Amino acid sequence: MIEFQNVSKYYRTPTSRKVVLDRLSLVLPNGAKVGVLGRNGAGKSTLLGMISGTVPPDSGRIRRHASISWPLGFGGSFNPDLTGTQNVRFVARIYGMDTDAMIAYVDDFAELGEFMDMPVRSYSSGMKARLAFGMSMGISFDWYLVDEITAVGDSRFRKKSLAVFRNRLAEAGLLMVSHSLETLRSYCTAGLVLEDGKAVYYDTIRAAIARHERNMRA
Repeated sequence: MIEFQNVSKYYRTPTSRKVVLDRLSLVLPNGAKVGVLGRNGAGKSTLLGMISGTVPPDSGRIRRHASISWPLGFGGSFNPDLTGTQNVRFVARIYGMDTDAMIAYVDDFAELGEFMDMPVRSYSSGMKARLAFGMSMGISFDWYLVDEITAVGDSRFRKKSLAVFRNRLAEAGLLMVSHSLETLRSYCTAGLVLEDGKAVYYDTIRAAIARHERNMRA
């Protein structure tokens, strides 16, 4: 599970202080499929960053009783001077994976061919996304974080990617940010609505979307 213990987060602006979370205490149960909703600037991506550990809270504590992915498909942390294979090997070692098995999996999944042995700086954005998605699927996490899911490539590759992702979710939790309500309905069963520094958990995604839509109309 993921546990928030009196967590607060804010950002200073030139004229005031923007509160993202105000003393949030909440437990997200294992295996929950949670859609994160809120207006632009409500702090959805910041919330995922706090859960992943890349964004620290200003007060309180987040306890993670599980393994948590980096944001799905995120390729911003690649070393551009290393090859795709070398980047995969580095990540495999960090997570205690069999490096050769991980490289073989990502090589097969990403379908980059000879580019696996070329520097990542030579990759197109789509190729980086393929590599990142393959690395994300190469490790079985307890929770997957998704900030606007994307599946790159042709229709066959997109179908394959989303099928593998759904298979991973059969035994894992999910925290998903998306501007597409249909996407949230498709993947999520519960919801977390951010508004004015508060985060309210709903047991059904339908109730969370209804609350979010009322907030947007207000």
